[in-house]
Amino acid sequence: MTTTLEDQLVADFYDYESLLSDEERKLLLKARAFMREEVKPLVNENWAAGTFPKELIGKFRESGLAGLPYEGYGEHRPAVSNLLSGLMAMEMSRVDASVATFFGVHNGLAMYSIHSGGSQEQRDRWLPELAAMDKIGAFAMTEPLGGSDVAGGMRTTARRDGDSWVLNGAKRWIGNATFADYVVVWARDVEDDNVKGFVVEKGTPGFSAVKIEGKLAFRIVENAEITLTDVRVPEADRLQGIASFRDVAEILRATRGGVAWQALGVMIGAYELALDYAGRREQFGRPIARFQLVQDLLVKSLGHITASWGMLVHLARLQDAGVFKDEHSALAKAFVTARMREVVAWSREIFGGNGIVLDYDIARFFADAEAIYSFEGTREMNTLIVGKAITGQSAFV
Repeated sequence: MTTTLEDQLVADFYDYESLLSDEERKLLLKARAFMREEVKPLVNENWAAGTFPKELIGKFRESGLAGLPYEGYGEHRPAVSNLLSGLMAMEMSRVDASVATFFGVHNGLAMYSIHSGGSQEQRDRWLPELAAMDKIGAFAMTEPLGGSDVAGGMRTTARRDGDSWVLNGAKRWIGNATFADYVVVWARDVEDDNVKGFVVEKGTPGFSAVKIEGKLAFRIVENAEITLTDVRVPEADRLQGIASFRDVAEILRATRGGVAWQALGVMIGAYELALDYAGRREQFGRPIARFQLVQDLLVKSLGHITASWGMLVHLARLQDAGVFKDEHSALAKAFVTARMREVVAWSREIFGGNGIVLDYDIARFFADAEAIYSFEGTREMNTLIVGKAITGQSAFV
């Protein structure tokens, strides 16, 4: 298929997008145009204000981009490949990681939890309106005192009471939670000590979500501190396919790979900004792109992008084949986010003093990279997952 100059990515040095079918490429270009035309004009103003542009929800709804990975739900009935899903996450993060996270929480964490852990009745009840973005989803696992250790140390509790469950506890850093219609809340059953999932509807008595202020990254994302005080949830709204944290880990395995794609998008966005700036910015009577040290930074950045892209392409193939493991997504998340951190720093360096103001966009990428580096498992935790897989020895304490 033919493409315009606007559609081509200078960072796709090995032409990885050629691996997509024509139909998949059309969907990717649709996302690229949407982010360029609808999202990019809004991001700096909202990033500075720390607000989420809720008018985007209606525009996302009209775009038909939600629900793509889920066969039978959304505008596109057949499920798309994991490669296209990853490239969609990359494409959105290439413009703005905050908006990509809003979409990823809704379309990934929330919808995938229901698709993977819900009964057929629950999937049919919730997924169509989520795929249409008539309703927005959130995912509540991290707690004020529990991040990396939340698997064994979850403090939010669930107690069975007749045909209902009573939830008590707190969650923190929950994206979309201030305005989500459905929040997937994870809690420890006090009877069997296993983690279970519950879909809590907006307005349920005892549920409170307060926006976290003062963030230095992901300022557009409305992360919330959630308080659950005797929140009653019907048994019909407990995810029927979730019996323990082992089932939850299946969900996190897939979404962790999505974060690695998001990190790739941030790398690409930063690199593109730096490459363009280097061609326009003049010092000593010539563009700084002609300086050897600037070219060195650009080439190192492109190398990190190309290597990370290759890793993620094969990760998607493992997912499509149904043979990928925790250590596969853990290595991708640890490696790609570390490379992202380097690329955004080198890209910001090329901008000099202009790199610390929003006018040139790069400062936003530099700040947002820190959030991606930390969530969905820190580099250290993902390293220990891979370390255990390759040595057979657990270094967890």
